Amino acid sequence: MHRLPNLLTLLRFLLVPPVAWSILAGAYGEALLLFVLAGSSDALDGFLARRFGWGSRLGALLDPLADKLLLVSGFVCLSLAGLIPGWLVLVVLARDVLIVAGALCYRWRVGRLEISPSRLGKLSTFLQSVLVSAVLLQASLMPAATALLPPLIALVVLGSLASAVGYVREWTDKYRRHKDFR
Repeated sequence: MHRLPNLLTLLRFLLVPPVAWSILAGAYGEALLLFVLAGSSDALDGFLARRFGWGSRLGALLDPLADKLLLVSGFVCLSLAGLIPGWLVLVVLARDVLIVAGALCYRWRVGRLEISPSRLGKLSTFLQSVLVSAVLLQASLMPAATALLPPLIALVVLGSLASAVGYVREWTDKYRRHKDFR
């Protein structure tokens, strides 16, 4: 049972291609169902890992990777399908590239970096998930939900920018503290 969270993470990895294919094929209802299933598996694996102490180092590495792969593929495919603007994909990807580049730079200059998601990072990921779900819901079942999309897009942009700035500030502070103690 202690491996169940990792199996749920594996399920999320396996759901990425069907979600992407469904979006690109215009099967938005199917994509929504698969995306919500993937999101539910994320919530469940996190709950199980915390509640029963079933977390693992492998899970700590794979879980955010599965989340990121699902979200990035969702954003890219929604953009290719013409359902969200391309510039929004660039904002989301730029945030992720900045985070990875900052972590690599810190690792190169200082050494090991303990990465834990910030509240802003979690909020940004949550907003991105809500937006993907809302776009798929609007495209499949509720065309009237179009009015919800501009405010959600604005929140995703603000959340992405705030999260990126927050990570840069956190790593800069860690770097300064490390430099002061040398």
